[in-house]
This record gives sequence, C-alpha cells and structure tokens, in this order.
Amino acid sequence: MSYLRYAPDIERPAPDEQETIDGIIKGMTQQSETVEARERHAVRASHAKSSACVTGELVVAADLSPELAQGLFAKPGTHAVAVRFAQGPGETLGDRVSTHRGLSIKVFDEHGEKLPGHTADTQDFVLATGTTFPSGTAAGFLRDGTLIGKSTGLPEGMKSAVSSTMRNLNRALHAFGTESALADFFGHPYSHPLADSYFSQAPVRYGDYVAKLGAVPASSAQLALSEWRLDPHQDEDGFRHATVAFFRENEVVFELKAQLWADAERQPIEDASVDWPVAVSPYRTVATVRLPRQDAYAPERVRYFDEVMTFRPAHSLAAHRPLGSVMRARLQVYRALSAFRHRENGVAEEDTADINQIPKTA
Repeated sequence: MSYLRYAPDIERPAPDEQETIDGIIKGMTQQSETVEARERHAVRASHAKSSACVTGELVVAADLSPELAQGLFAKPGTHAVAVRFAQGPGETLGDRVSTHRGLSIKVFDEHGEKLPGHTADTQDFVLATGTTFPSGTAAGFLRDGTLIGKSTGLPEGMKSAVSSTMRNLNRALHAFGTESALADFFGHPYSHPLADSYFSQAPVRYGDYVAKLGAVPASSAQLALSEWRLDPHQDEDGFRHATVAFFRENEVVFELKAQLWADAERQPIEDASVDWPVAVSPYRTVATVRLPRQDAYAPERVRYFDEVMTFRPAHSLAAHRPLGSVMRARLQVYRALSAFRHRENGVAEEDTADINQIPKTA
C-alpha cells in the first residue's frame, strides 16, 4: 500500500481562522469563569475530573516498517511516560453525566526538533474517546462551543438528562449498525475507562507521512472489562473508584497505533468530523504503553497532575506537528486556558521536563 507524504501545503486554513480561534478562547474563558465561580476553584476547561494519574513506560516496537518508523517511533526503545485519565466536561460533575473521556500521555526523553515555544524533551499525545471530533473544524467548534458554554450554568440534573438522552440515542444507533460522534460526545456509555479506546481524532504529522493516532486496551484483564457498566446511583465518583481499584491489582497496557494517510478525498486533513475508513488505512501498532500496578490517585501526585502539570498538543516534536483546523485551534486554546487556570489559582504551571519532577507514590 502507498501512503501520502507530508508537505506544508496540505493544510488549508480559512481566511478568518484567527478570528475564529480568538472567539473560541473568549467563549471557553467565560465558561471557565462560570465554573470557577461555582466551584470556587479554576479547573481545566475540558477533562477537569481526573480518574487516574499514573506513570509507566512507552516501548517503541522493533522492526517497524519504514513508513511507521518515523519521528518518536523511528528507533526501538523505552521512554518514561506520565498518563492522565479524565472525564470530558470542563467542570467537576457526578458520573451520571457520562460524556466522552480523555487520555493524555506525556513521553519523556525525546530529543528531536520541537515546535516553536516547546523546550522540554517531551512529546504530548492528547487523546479522547471517539475516532472523530463532532464539530469538524474550528468554526464548527465555535458554533457548537457557544451552545456548550450556555449550558455550563445549568443545574447538574439537566446535564444528566441530556447525557441520558444522548446515551439512549447512541444505544439505538448501535442497534442499527451505525453511530453518532455527537451522541457519544455527550452520552458516552457507563463503560470502564480502562476498557475504552482513545484517539487523536484529528491528524498529526508522522515524520515524512501523516497519521491519526489511537490507544487501544491490550491486556486480558482490561478486555475482560468490556461488559462492565457503572451504576452512578450507587457511586457518583464510580469511574475513578473503579479505575483506582483496577490499578491496585493489575498492570494496564495500551497499544499505541497509527493510521496513515492514504487517500486525500476520503481522509481529509481539515475536517476532523470525517472518520478515516480503516478499509483505506488500518490502525497499526507502533508502541506499547505499560502502566504497572500503583496507587493511581495518590494525593500529592494528583495535585501535581491536576494543578501544576500541563498536557498540550503544542508540546510536540516538529515530526508530530498537529494538523488541520481543530488542531491549529488547540495549539492556541490550550495555552490560553491553561494560563487562565493557573493564574486564577495562583499556581505556576509546568511543562514538566523530567519524570522525577512528579511526586512519588507511597
């Protein structure tokens, strides 16, 4: 199979894109202000409620084919990683409001050329459930984000009702062999966070090529969780409790996979709402993330992950530059909202450069 090559001109920004990004930052900052006033603390504007804060290693596979042996994955080897699992909303809600989830990975000791402004020897991968991003473009997110922002001040019970409606719609669509990224975004099943798969949703440069990335559960113990479902009426923090309990007894393993760009028509760069067909290009394993048994919610470590550490698409090697409208927006939006959160909380933010900066568990 032949794959398309990366070139700077594969991106086609809209003429008014910067105005759109400024609008997203303004709207999401207002949303964060509303949440801060209610919670008396500034939290992440998305994926605020963590369910596990852990460390481990990323093992780059040996004998990768030339098109896969690119960038971070050019040579086999082992890197330390910090990994944060979290719920989707940019506020601390009970688990009745089960929306999309996030998985952020910070890879240490990577010494290649970085994006401008990124100085640490790290590579961040910010992933979420769902292979696509429902809004598709920055302009679409500004439109949809305005609606989300207006809902921030609504009672939690109303948010739970919306999540339930979307979850039922998602279940009905699955029965007919189809799915909706929007329904999953707002109404993700009550599944176990360690049984979910997570995706970049939008493309990144992959050395000489372009790819979307995914992290897929790989241990037999995780696969056995596929039918697990939370009863949120029994535990409003059940996703966290289940994740912490699993880490106490089991190693957690994810295979990191790349789906290479092969068809410019069916695999668009600028519209992240379009699922790249696996029939055109399958996801192929390039590395394994291994997270050993540990205390996944040790207080000092959680405080560091949630209050100090930053995960951003902009923390990237030049070889894995985020691509497309949504990703270009994320490069600026994550930075602006992180600055707001840290400033409001009086905490100095860190682009953590060394795994040893992370507090040890007992």
